[in-house]
Amino acid sequence: MMIKLSQYLNEAAAEKDRHLTHIEDAVLEGGVTGTRNAIQFLISLRDMFADDGQTISEARGPLILRTKFDGAPAIYAGINPENGRFFVGSKSIFAKNAKLNYTEADIRANHTGGLADKLSDALKYLPELGIKGIAHGDFMFSKSDLKDETIDGKKYITFRPNTITYAVPADSKIAAQVRAAKIGIVFHTTYHGKTMQTLQTHFDINIGEFRPSRNVWYRTNKFIDVTGRATLTKSENSRLTSILSQAGSLFRTIPASLLNQIASNDSYRIHIMSFYNQKIRAGQHMAAGHTAQLIQWVGDKYQKQIDDAKMPATKAKRKAERDMILRWYRQNASELKKIFQLQNLLIDAKMMLISKFNQVNDLGTFLHTPSGGYKVTTPEGYVAAWSSGGDAVKLVDRMEFSRANFLAVKNWGK
Repeated sequence: MMIKLSQYLNEAAAEKDRHLTHIEDAVLEGGVTGTRNAIQFLISLRDMFADDGQTISEARGPLILRTKFDGAPAIYAGINPENGRFFVGSKSIFAKNAKLNYTEADIRANHTGGLADKLSDALKYLPELGIKGIAHGDFMFSKSDLKDETIDGKKYITFRPNTITYAVPADSKIAAQVRAAKIGIVFHTTYHGKTMQTLQTHFDINIGEFRPSRNVWYRTNKFIDVTGRATLTKSENSRLTSILSQAGSLFRTIPASLLNQIASNDSYRIHIMSFYNQKIRAGQHMAAGHTAQLIQWVGDKYQKQIDDAKMPATKAKRKAERDMILRWYRQNASELKKIFQLQNLLIDAKMMLISKFNQVNDLGTFLHTPSGGYKVTTPEGYVAAWSSGGDAVKLVDRMEFSRANFLAVKNWGK
């Protein structure tokens, strides 16, 4: 897929607070169109991984599925087309005062902490790949991040870039490559063009164009099932079809005006999603039965603002706003219950697919436990996208990964 960088950055700016949308949250964030697209993504993924599945292609191009790697920080590296010099950077390369780092001195002037250290390693070793254009990836490890550990009696090389600990069997071919490398990166995007502002974005990165380097372990995030284990059985296909049929039927009973109102009104949408995230932290998905709790929670938030106000006029204004908001929630409580039921149907369908995708995995994934040990987890999730048109959603087990990510202490700085 190719789009102008300026278009990509405008879209990214609009999405900066939410990044990729959880497929079930498309109901809240995208209104009628977002909900319809979410259901279509799930239908297309079902068809792709059916017994006789094939890559789905329509006006928006073929459907692409990618594995989300829990790497950090984001790394951009390559040639500035305006001066022919190699640079590395973080997302700040696209800021108004862009920070492109050509030298170690640039890095130390522009960045601090763990980010500066990772960028320094990237500047030292990524030129060996002979990157054409600019490549974007997630930093997985530097040499100092690698550990030899025994988990459940098996020996691994491990690294933890963010929340997930990745574990490579110590006697594997990948382990030998990782052990020899100075850094590891998972690439997912490249940019090409004559100026930084007119770069074209390519989501189908071809790492075959890179030069091999013992110092850099790299791969793409493209989902490839060479085992066949991700294929849906006929009974699984039937069950998934039933869930999607229920979702479609329920979708048609929810007023389009309400879905679009939530998507376009920050107050309603942010309240609902903030409350939902609290439920995720507590290990629960949003359910129809939580609607009354949501209304109480919203009322409590406004009451605190009223109590904190010093001026009578401010108190009166906030009371009026609270009453208006709570009136809307109470009037739409029955429809909100349907929306949460619809989201849970999408989650059920999503989790069926995730459970199949998780069977194709050549890297072990673990989470640290409070006792200091490990428990087995799954990859961060997956991204489904049409190769053209810009539509993309993420499929994540929020009870497993998102909750852990909320609670985790990050181990790299900015």
